[in-house]
Amino acid sequence: MPRALSLPEARRIALAAQGFDRKHRSLKPGPGAIARMLARLHLLQIDSVNVLVRSHYLPLYSRLGDYDRALLDRRTLQARGRMLFECWAHEASFVPLELHPLMRWRMHRARNGDGIYSSMDRFAREEPDFLKSTLAFVDRNGPTRVRDVPEGGKGEGGWWGWSKGKLALETLFDHGLVTAARRDGFERIYDIPERVIPAETLARETPPEREAFRQLMSMAGVALGIGTEIDLRDYFRLPVADAKTALADCLADGSLIETSVAGWKAPAYMARDAKVPRTAGGTALLSPFDPLCWNRDRAERLFGFHYRIELYTPEHKRKFGYYVLPFLSGDRLVGRLCMKADRANGTLLVNAAYREEDADAAETARVLAPELRLMAQWLGLPEVKVGRSGNLAAALRKIS
Repeated sequence: MPRALSLPEARRIALAAQGFDRKHRSLKPGPGAIARMLARLHLLQIDSVNVLVRSHYLPLYSRLGDYDRALLDRRTLQARGRMLFECWAHEASFVPLELHPLMRWRMHRARNGDGIYSSMDRFAREEPDFLKSTLAFVDRNGPTRVRDVPEGGKGEGGWWGWSKGKLALETLFDHGLVTAARRDGFERIYDIPERVIPAETLARETPPEREAFRQLMSMAGVALGIGTEIDLRDYFRLPVADAKTALADCLADGSLIETSVAGWKAPAYMARDAKVPRTAGGTALLSPFDPLCWNRDRAERLFGFHYRIELYTPEHKRKFGYYVLPFLSGDRLVGRLCMKADRANGTLLVNAAYREEDADAAETARVLAPELRLMAQWLGLPEVKVGRSGNLAAALRKIS
C-alpha cells in the first residue's frame, strides 16, 4: 500500500482531478476546452432551480471561466452536435454519449421492477396498459410534452403532484424506453431513443453489469482523484453491494490503489495514475451540485467545510441563505455566498456573504471581487450588488 497521505496532499489530488489545476481558464474557452472538461467530469448534474443560472452550466464556468453557454446547449439540446444525453446517474444528469452502454444497467433494472423510485415501479406494475399506450403515443407523435399525452394535465397531490401522464413518461424515461429530446426552459421534451441517441451509440454492446460497475467505479476514481468507497460509489450512485464488488475488481486490476489519508477513518482509494501535485486549486464559485462539494461528508473531510443546501429549509431556519455557492480560493473553501441573478435589473445580487472562521476577510474579499465581476459578465449582468448580511459583506462591499 502506498504511503499515507497528508490532508493537504489529498486536497491537491482531488482538486487536480476535478480540473482545478490552474491550467484551464482562458479568456474565451472554446468547444475543445468544453469537451475536454466534460470528459474529465463524466457528468453534469441537472437541477430545476434557476435563481442564479441552471446548475449544470456552473461546473464548466467554475473550471473554464467565461464560456459561451450556447456551446453547451448544442451538446445537450440539439440533434446536430449532441455529445451528451440525459439519464439518471448522480441524480438526473447530462452524461457523455460514450457512457450510454455503461448506464443501461439502471434502465434494465428499472424495467424489471428495481428502479430508482418505488412509486415508478408500482406504477409500472399497476398500469402496464397505460404505460404501453403512452409509449405508443410518443412513438407515433414524436417529441412530446407532458400536456400532450392523455391524462397529462396538472396533477393533484400524490407523488410530487405528478399527473398520471407525467408519471407514465417519467417511468418510461426511467426504463430507457423514452429519452429527453431536448428541454424547453426546464420542461423535458420526450421522444424515443432511436430519434435522439445516435444509431452508432445505441448499437454499442451492453457490457455485463459487473463490468459496467467496474468501469464506472474506476472512472469515479479518476474523476475524484481520491476518495473512500462511499465517495466513489456516490459519483454514479452505484448499488452498495455491486460497488463493493467493483472496488475489489478495480483493486485487482490496479486501476485503483488503496491508501490512507490523515484524519480519515475509512481507507482511501486513488486512481492508478493520480499524482500528488505540488500546487492545485483555483478561484471559483461552485454550484451546490458541483462534484467537488455535492458529497457533503467528503467536502467536510477534505476542506473542513460544513455545507448543507437550504433550498427546502423554511426561510426563518436558514443559516446562510436560499441558494448558496461555496467559494474556492487556492486549495481551500474559504467562504459561501447567497446569490441571485436579478435579470430584470441587470444585476448580480450577493444577498449574503460569509467567510470561514480561518479565512481573512480582506484577503477573501480581494480575491472574490473579480470573480463576482467575471460571473456577472458571463451571465450578461452589467452590475454587481453586495448586500449587508454575513461576516464577509462589509469587506466585500468596500471593493465591489
